[in-house]
Amino acid sequence: MRIYRFWVKIFALTFALGVVSGITMSFQFGTNWPGFMEKVGNIAGPLLGYEVITAFFLEATFLGVMLFGMNRVPNWAHTLATFIVAIGTTLSAFWILSLNSWMQTPDGYEIIDGVVYPLDWWKIIFNASFPYRLMHMLLASGLTAAFLIAGVSAYRLLKKDAKLAPRKSLKSAMAVAAILIPIQVWVGDMHGLNTMEHQPQKIAAIEGVWHTEKGAPLVLFAWPDEATKTNKYAIEVPRLASLILTHDADGEIKGLNEFEGAHPPVKPLFFGFRIMVGIGVLMLLVSWTATWLLRKNREMPVWMLRVQVLMTFSGWVATLAGWYVTEIGRQPWLVSGVLKTAEAVTTVPQQNVALSLAMYLVLYGLLLAAYLQTIFYMARKSTEVEEFSLSELQNQEHTMTTAEHRA
Repeated sequence: MRIYRFWVKIFALTFALGVVSGITMSFQFGTNWPGFMEKVGNIAGPLLGYEVITAFFLEATFLGVMLFGMNRVPNWAHTLATFIVAIGTTLSAFWILSLNSWMQTPDGYEIIDGVVYPLDWWKIIFNASFPYRLMHMLLASGLTAAFLIAGVSAYRLLKKDAKLAPRKSLKSAMAVAAILIPIQVWVGDMHGLNTMEHQPQKIAAIEGVWHTEKGAPLVLFAWPDEATKTNKYAIEVPRLASLILTHDADGEIKGLNEFEGAHPPVKPLFFGFRIMVGIGVLMLLVSWTATWLLRKNREMPVWMLRVQVLMTFSGWVATLAGWYVTEIGRQPWLVSGVLKTAEAVTTVPQQNVALSLAMYLVLYGLLLAAYLQTIFYMARKSTEVEEFSLSELQNQEHTMTTAEHRA
């Protein structure tokens, strides 16, 4: 319960920041991308509406019970409210990722007089890339939360917090991460194969494959040069890219030469993907090492605690890098094969857009700084709270039960 009471406050803080930062999404449809809603609003509008009706209202309604109802409603009702909030946030991801996946791999629509209309909502919602994106994102969110919990718990232990709660939460978080990361690797592989099928130009940019080739090497590091269409200073593993992407060492990977003028910029995808995968490998090593150390010793070594503090926000960085790969990788299309980015962008002068963007960046930068400061302030403050012994807790429970019976 001590773990719950600590982390439910951080969840509430995160929820509030998520609502505030999400406001810009609804604004920009009208201000920055009017052509988007004009052409595909018949599909984007309902999907966003479903998210509000089924997800946001659900989680917002029961969030109050979750945060303030612990001593006001029966235990089962409070537990149910907590689960409903979790279900609501997952439903929110469901609808948002359904729309984003449809923009990547559109299906179930028709175009009449230049406007997109729905034909089959099942095909629209469960489009070709949606199942892989949904699982990939939910697992990424689980890993992000696991390393946040582990990092803050490790910080508390480094601050000499002698209570049982941070040890338990650290152990649980590392166990969850150790289980989720191999599943994420498997899902990521399936997602890559799906992208290879439906968006080969994105894969070509990610892998730095300039010309169609069989037995393509895996480029561990390089500096992609779009002017010369080469990878400078390349460190490669022969034939491994073909093996990973086609499950055949001699498999063919289409190069960027097949998509001249219709492929995304290479550098953001090339480096963004490697940041995401590199952090994923670190997560695997840290979670498995920490789990092994916890099984071997009852106390986590100081050096591992410091590593976990450094990894506190690693999931957020990896997720952000992955979203850069996803969104930039769709270019020059806003909706693949249906609507180009240039056709949907606003006619508002660039300096106006730049000014509003700068204002949002400053505002959310300040909010992010306050968020981080608050989390670690709460972690430091928790070390000042005295730990109750088990007998004291049992005595308190007995006293409360007796009082209830008398009442």
